[in-house]
Amino acid sequence: MKNEKWKKIYGKSSRLWRSNKLEPKSSPVTAPAAPTETTPARFLDPELLARIGSLELLARAVVEGFMSGLHRSPFTGFSTEFTEYRQYNPGDDLRYLDWRLLGRTDRFFIKKYRADTNTQCHLFIDTSGSMNYSHTGAITKFQYAKFLAASLAYLLNRQQDSVGLVAFTEKVHTHVPARNRTGHMRTIFGNMSLLEAGGETRLAESLHQLAEILNRRSIVVLISDFYDQPERLQEAFQHLRFKGHDLVAFQVLDQNELDFDFEDAVLLLEDAETQEQMPVLPDVVQKGYRERMRQHIEQMRTCAATNQVDYELLTTKQPLDFALFSFLSRRAGK
Repeated sequence: MKNEKWKKIYGKSSRLWRSNKLEPKSSPVTAPAAPTETTPARFLDPELLARIGSLELLARAVVEGFMSGLHRSPFTGFSTEFTEYRQYNPGDDLRYLDWRLLGRTDRFFIKKYRADTNTQCHLFIDTSGSMNYSHTGAITKFQYAKFLAASLAYLLNRQQDSVGLVAFTEKVHTHVPARNRTGHMRTIFGNMSLLEAGGETRLAESLHQLAEILNRRSIVVLISDFYDQPERLQEAFQHLRFKGHDLVAFQVLDQNELDFDFEDAVLLLEDAETQEQMPVLPDVVQKGYRERMRQHIEQMRTCAATNQVDYELLTTKQPLDFALFSFLSRRAGK
């Protein structure tokens, strides 16, 4: 979407707008509505959360009371915690065959184990310049992405899962391996708080790089505005899926990236990543822009569904625990 000049208007909507900041009106593309029930500790407004200086405290405020308890890993680990036997089936890994039991009973049984840590999860955050966009000046997409990643990290750690952090622009520049031990969450939150948005992005290339970095099957949570060609992303998704990873994709957008709703007669758009500028007439391009954005989001949904990627569209106005609920409900169906 970045290679054609005309698509600079329609495809790369995350710009620094030189215009009056107006509240967006209705949009033909909307993110799902958040649940309506509220409690004091839940459904916190991202703008209120932005006042909390510590990502760890912010994550605790979002997650505490949201859920508790553990879940088992969908993958067999290499721990010494034996759970049960099952009968051998052709094609089973012979490493888990109980040879002693075979010698005693002349029957084939496979040992099943529970992983020491229920799941490995890597949080993959887009730190490119386009993530710095905010129409109202309140919460940028990048801030929202960090809030979401911190909340997911806290939630996963609460469930005794191993959490890792990966951040990228044109390539991966930050990698904290997944761990579940004392003090690791401070490392995660510390590195996350140091991340800043800027520069160009190469999402597909970074996903391919991630597939080569991770050497154990895990859940990979992708948090980005996903401004890349769906065909290129499909190849990257397939690479990660081939390596055995389970993928969750959160597409984070500002509401006005869906609306393109401005009162100004003329806008000067500036590409947040390349600083290329272009004057446009909002009334002239709005209809075409919305249609191109609708098509891009639909292509993202199709690409995700085709590659068994759990996809969710979020705007920076949505409460964070809506995303947590989406994440957990989708994981429960695995």
